[in-house]
Amino acid sequence: MNTSRFSRALIYGVLLIAAFFFLAPLYVMLATSFKDAAQIRAGNLLSLPTSLNLDSWRLAWDSACTGVDCRGLKPYFVNSVVMAVPAVLISTAWGAINGYVLSLWKFKGSELLFGFMLFGVFMPFQVVLLPMSQVLGFLGLSSSLSGLVLVHCIAGLAGTTLFFRNYYAAIPRELVNAARMDGAGFWRIFWRIVLPMSTPILMVTLIWQFTNIWNDFLFGVAFSGADSKPITVGLNNMANTSSSVKSYNVDMAAAVIAGLPTMLVYVLAGQYFVKGLTAGAVKG
Repeated sequence: MNTSRFSRALIYGVLLIAAFFFLAPLYVMLATSFKDAAQIRAGNLLSLPTSLNLDSWRLAWDSACTGVDCRGLKPYFVNSVVMAVPAVLISTAWGAINGYVLSLWKFKGSELLFGFMLFGVFMPFQVVLLPMSQVLGFLGLSSSLSGLVLVHCIAGLAGTTLFFRNYYAAIPRELVNAARMDGAGFWRIFWRIVLPMSTPILMVTLIWQFTNIWNDFLFGVAFSGADSKPITVGLNNMANTSSSVKSYNVDMAAAVIAGLPTMLVYVLAGQYFVKGLTAGAVKG
């Protein structure tokens, strides 16, 4: 009994230490964002602010200079929302249909096709920058939010297809065959039978895609224009401002604002992410 209690206490102790080191940067960011310049110069990284100073948050959101202009993160935040929402929905729907076909409507060469698609999971995105820029130029989507949506849909296609294909492989084929014998077609089976069973993997894919797209910097800096830059590029511009006086409180507030949507997603829906990942691990 004593050994069991000691082991449990040791485990909790290790977890608490790990949580402290993991959350320490977030604490420093939050504490610094609420300090004014005098408190930052006089205190240390771990000291609490003597008073809550919201000016840094206002500057980070609406009027902080970025080195290029004097806009805050607000326009970049809006650009990221306009880009991320359709890209997440389209890439998730696209992956669901691909996974449905490759698992429950197999055809000759479907396994080979799926194998080729898996290359997209491991391929570094730097490889596609030049050909993708040429495609966007050909389509007239260069330096636009629509072009970024297309890029993220294509870049996420391999991952979303893998998620749904492995999850749908665990659905008994007898269920689909029975529906086909009753006269149900491709789309009716998908909408009436398969999709209602897909809530766990839908949550996984939505969270995964939203996190990747919102936090992306490579595509944002390579394919965006002056008025279509996502929030990661705006945050980079703000942190690398050419101002002679560094406003660490504004930079920290901006970093928290940029990361807040993904943090909220994991706090509110993190349990569904874990359940969805384990739900598709039985077969595939």
